[in-house]
Amino acid sequence: MAKSEWSFKSAVELSAALTARKVSAVELAQDAIDRIERHDDKINAICVRDFDRALSAARDADAALARGERRPLLGLPMTVKESYNIAGLPTTWGNPAQRDFIAKDDSLPVARVKDAGTVVLGKTNVPLALADWQSYNDIYGTTNNPYDLGRTPGGSSGGSSAALAAGYGPLSIGSDIGGSLRVPAFHCGVYAHKPTFNLVAMRGHVAPPAPPLPFERDLSVIGPMARSAADLALLLDVMAGPDPIEAGVAYRLDLPAARHAAFRDFRVLVIDTDPLLPTDTAVRGTINTLADNLAKAGVKIERSSPLLPDFTASSRLYMRMLLSFLAASFAPDVYAGAKAAAAALPEGDNSLAAERLRGISLSHRDWVVANAGRTRLRAQWRELFKTFDAVICPVMPTPAYPHDHSDDQEQRRIKIDGEEYVYPDQLAWPGIATLPGLPSTAIPSGFAPDGLPVGVQIVGPWLEDRTPLKLAELIEREFGGFVPPKMFDD
Repeated sequence: MAKSEWSFKSAVELSAALTARKVSAVELAQDAIDRIERHDDKINAICVRDFDRALSAARDADAALARGERRPLLGLPMTVKESYNIAGLPTTWGNPAQRDFIAKDDSLPVARVKDAGTVVLGKTNVPLALADWQSYNDIYGTTNNPYDLGRTPGGSSGGSSAALAAGYGPLSIGSDIGGSLRVPAFHCGVYAHKPTFNLVAMRGHVAPPAPPLPFERDLSVIGPMARSAADLALLLDVMAGPDPIEAGVAYRLDLPAARHAAFRDFRVLVIDTDPLLPTDTAVRGTINTLADNLAKAGVKIERSSPLLPDFTASSRLYMRMLLSFLAASFAPDVYAGAKAAAAALPEGDNSLAAERLRGISLSHRDWVVANAGRTRLRAQWRELFKTFDAVICPVMPTPAYPHDHSDDQEQRRIKIDGEEYVYPDQLAWPGIATLPGLPSTAIPSGFAPDGLPVGVQIVGPWLEDRTPLKLAELIEREFGGFVPPKMFDD
């Protein structure tokens, strides 16, 4: 079977085609299902299939369209990260102990996208506990990169990024605390948006068997993924807003408009590397090409600024606060061992690995001190955004690397232009937006010489998500965006 004309269209394009009755929701759903059945033995992106209910929902969408109904996502097929509860389907977070857990209700984000008319095809694969930039677990196996099956698609939303790149619907939703939206987008040449912290309510995005209660996970967010920048805004508008259980009433946030609508009005700071965690030649090259192209298009570009918060200091703080949060779910013996190891650290060891270890045993008093540091960091970013509208910087230091499933991530290594670096130190670049809770849009920026995708993130001001999203749209329109992987372009 050959791909249909709709397989790699954007959600915006498909929505217009549905409204014009050029295609039906059933045809779109069936096309995506056919692609999954034809291709997914190679990449293993879809870990839970829900095709019967998807086709039923598609038939309902076609009937609604025929009645003249208009909803933002009506009739559009999409996938959902495995970590979201969907009624009647398993939620495991890759944990074999939860293999038989079946969600009773839809998570709030899934309920919102369904209310907007979407057709959910199934769930996408994740790493155990969402704790890796590779997407594999003992229940569902390994997800491969559609551009090179021997490499990671990213994580933890790696199944979603691989599904998008392979043409399994135009939309997906994921989550991000250490780059888990932006890193898979980077490695698979697609788009993702990490919203401003707490912009999107997360009820039902919870590891089983925890109850689906309203809650806030420090640093963590959920957000949209797509093959086109405009689709991110479409999906974010559906997802955004507080939990009505907490707010007492269902309402949507009225986000500020983008600061500008044309290149000539944007002021952008571009950062391509840092001594703490350098980027390789391919990543730097595409960032520099993008900066040059933006300057020619009229964007006011600066390549350095004293307003930019110290990358090393903020990265160390991020490591401490991230691991302090994550360690709350560690098994008692693991936590005790980490505490002992942290106590034995030399006082002068300020490596990122040492900061992660210290973070595991952070006292509440020390956490309050760290949180005060985060407050000051947010103030620094506010000052920066008085001069700049956005910061363009790396998502990760290298294109996708070969699968490495060794147990101790601290012992893994990546190579940046031939030099080895500690695998978890890659947290630093996603952390630039995560720690202060800023919105960040990941976009493709080209390809490495070996054909692997690379990208950048566009960091924007607090609650001004529409500004990096608009800049992403302008970049895509002017310079191009997603390019289907050759082995799945059929």
